[in-house]
Amino acid sequence: MTDNNPGFGLTHFDSSGQAHMVDVGSKADTQRIAVAAGTIRMQPETLALITSGSAKKGDVLGIARIAAIMGAKRTSDLIPLCHPLALTRVTVEFQVDAPANCVHCRAQVETFGKTGVEMEALTAVQIGLLTIYDMCKAVDRGMVMTDIRVLEKHGGKSGDWSAVI
Repeated sequence: MTDNNPGFGLTHFDSSGQAHMVDVGSKADTQRIAVAAGTIRMQPETLALITSGSAKKGDVLGIARIAAIMGAKRTSDLIPLCHPLALTRVTVEFQVDAPANCVHCRAQVETFGKTGVEMEALTAVQIGLLTIYDMCKAVDRGMVMTDIRVLEKHGGKSGDWSAVI
């Protein structure tokens, strides 16, 4: 802990420890990209419903993709200190992993601006996985969302970063 920042150097706290939105006004506009991923594990029968397209509520992965994109766009409404951003691109991919009885989600979010899009990418992944859960919970309440994480980020003052996988 530093003497002038009781928040241990965390940028969302001022010198007296009060939460605040970070001032990004003096930061340079740059291309910002973040990639996040996560997984939802389920029973084999649940995965079969998803892949066959016979889930009672419809095209699970198609609806989850739209929900994930919407989640990325609404991140600042969900996370109190996130800046509202003009996103330039959001892509969401789902990969069915039948041997492991799971679906992997990967989201890439981009903007040209003063702050990064890691939170938007993470929100996209989580909302996509939550949508799968919601659409399939009638047959499998034991689904588990796991390994939600940022895989990489590009742009800004701190430059590029990639997770060690």
